[in-house]
Amino acid sequence: MSQNHQRAREPIARVGDGPQCATAIVAARGGSCESRRGRLLIGTRLGSWRAFALSAGFVFALQGIEVQCAEPIPKIGFLGMDSGMQAVRVAAFRDQLAALGYIEGKTIAIEYRWAEGKFDRLPQLAAELVADKVSVIVTAAPPAVRPAMQATATIPIVMVTHNPVGQGIVKSIPRPGGNITGIAFQDAQLSNKRLEHMRDVVPNLARIAILWNAQGGGPETVEAVESAAKALGLQTRAFEVHDATEFPATIREAKAWGAQGAIQLASPFFTLNRKGLIAELTANRMPATCELREYVVDGCLMTYSADLNAMFAQMASFVVRILKGANPGELPIEQPREFQFVINKKTADSLGLKIPKSLEIQMTEPFL
Repeated sequence: MSQNHQRAREPIARVGDGPQCATAIVAARGGSCESRRGRLLIGTRLGSWRAFALSAGFVFALQGIEVQCAEPIPKIGFLGMDSGMQAVRVAAFRDQLAALGYIEGKTIAIEYRWAEGKFDRLPQLAAELVADKVSVIVTAAPPAVRPAMQATATIPIVMVTHNPVGQGIVKSIPRPGGNITGIAFQDAQLSNKRLEHMRDVVPNLARIAILWNAQGGGPETVEAVESAAKALGLQTRAFEVHDATEFPATIREAKAWGAQGAIQLASPFFTLNRKGLIAELTANRMPATCELREYVVDGCLMTYSADLNAMFAQMASFVVRILKGANPGELPIEQPREFQFVINKKTADSLGLKIPKSLEIQMTEPFL
C-alpha cells in the first residue's frame, strides 16, 4: 500500500472554534467540515485529494455522514464602569466561577464591555451585549444596572447594588421579579455604623458633613443617614457633589459650616475620583469615614463596609444557577456575607486622633 494511500485513510480531528463546535473526528485525511445548524457535515475537498481518490478507484460515500458538535458554551456579558476600578472584583468573580466548574475560555465565555469612567456610554455597551446574545449580564451599581435593565427585559441580569427596592430596581428582596437578581447592601445601615465609629474617634463630634452624589444613593439614602445621625445626637448637612472640580469648594464650605468630620456615601463617582477627594480632606484636616477599603488605603481615616470582592464572588453562584435553568426573578436578593472595618493609623496620627482599644479589637485587619 502506498504512503499516500495510507494517509488518505488516517483519521483526523477537526476542532470547532469557541462556542460553535467541539472536537469532530473526520474519517479521512483531507476531509473538510463546515458548521450548519449545530453540526459538522463531512464533505470533500476539491483539488489534488479528489484527483488521487478517483484515480485510485476509491469512492468515499461521505454524504449523510455527520459528526455531532458539543453544545455551545454559555456566554456571560460583563457590563463594567471602569476596568481599573473593577479589575480585582472581576478576578474574584472569575475565580469563583472556576471553583464552580465554569472556566473562562474553556467551559464559559465572557464578553467584557467597559465604559472606562464615561458612564454615558453604558446604554450603548449594554445594547451591544444584548445584540451579542449573551446568556446573562453581570454588572454593579445603579449607573450600570439601569442601562442593562433598559436594554433587555428577557436576558437575566445579576447585579450588585445598594437599596434596590428603594431605587425601584426590584419589587422585593425575597422575590425581585422580572429578569434581575443579585446582591444588595444597604448603604444607609452601613453608614449608621460608620457614624458610630466616627463619634468614638473624633472628640466632641457634633457636626458632620454628608458627601453624596446622585450616581449612588439618592435623597432617600441621605435622609436615612440624617435620621441616624440625629439619633446619635449629631447635626448634619448634606453636600451634593456633581463633579470632581467641586471638591475644594465643597470641603471648604463644610468647614465653614463647622463640620468636624465627613461621611461619604456610596457612589462609583467618588470611587473613580477618590484620590482627589482624599487630597482635599487631608489639606483641610477633616477626618472622614468612607465607602470602601480602597479609600482608607489612599488616606481616608476609616471605613465600615461590605466586602465588594466577596460580593462579586457571590454573584458567580447566581450566574451558575441561572445557567442551569433558574428564573432570576424568583431568586431572592442576597445580603453581603463579609464586612470590612479598617482604619488608617497614619491618617489618625496626622489628625491627632487616638483610636480606642474598643475599636481596635473590632477591626477586620491591622492598621493600614
